[in-house]
Amino acid sequence: MTGRDLSEILSPPEKRSLADEVTSSIREAILGGRLAPGERLREESLAKTLNVSRGPVRTAILQLQREGLVSVRRNYGTFVAHLSQKDLDEVYSLRLAIERLAVQLAIQKADSACLAELQAVVDTMAAHSRDHITEREAGELDLRFHEIIYLATGHRRLSDVWSSLRPQIHILLLARNVANADFRDGLVKGHQAIVDAIRQQNESLALALTDDHLKVSYERVSRSYAQFAAKREKRENPML
Repeated sequence: MTGRDLSEILSPPEKRSLADEVTSSIREAILGGRLAPGERLREESLAKTLNVSRGPVRTAILQLQREGLVSVRRNYGTFVAHLSQKDLDEVYSLRLAIERLAVQLAIQKADSACLAELQAVVDTMAAHSRDHITEREAGELDLRFHEIIYLATGHRRLSDVWSSLRPQIHILLLARNVANADFRDGLVKGHQAIVDAIRQQNESLALALTDDHLKVSYERVSRSYAQFAAKREKRENPML
């Protein structure tokens, strides 16, 4: 490296933009269930509520559309996404593929700090499950656990794929029935078993546990979707 002034070729990182703030606010409202699936999002109303111009709102909508959290229907408007059974199938099949790779790499690279983080999340799950855990709390803890595994891999592109899929996984996790005692028990035991297998560097066991964990999650969400579809059909066709 020569003695050139780096200011000639580098610029300071930009502060978080207003559009990023707007995106975060709308995303949080969707993931928190305050904006319901199918609800229409009007740029003018969002801008007025958030006290911003329509430009940052428009940018936020584009980002949320890329994340799969909103859908834009030409000549109709923008709506909070309702993920279909096909979306569910695609998300979980892709997640299974990338999560197996993440677990394999985490077994090779996870250090004691990473293992401690994973254990801390499981301990928090256990503490919450002894009382009452909401869909949102369960979803956030679940995502945090798996995010630690992805970060442990040191594989940037793999982490990028996970990040792009994460918001849609979050929405799907909110559909689970966390009031069920079997869910609360399985939430802790399933994740604890994965931590133990990674700690023991038992790849075959860790992969089998991951497969089973994602299969159970998929089946629970799929059942919730089927029940929702049946109720909607009954409302729309009361004579059936």
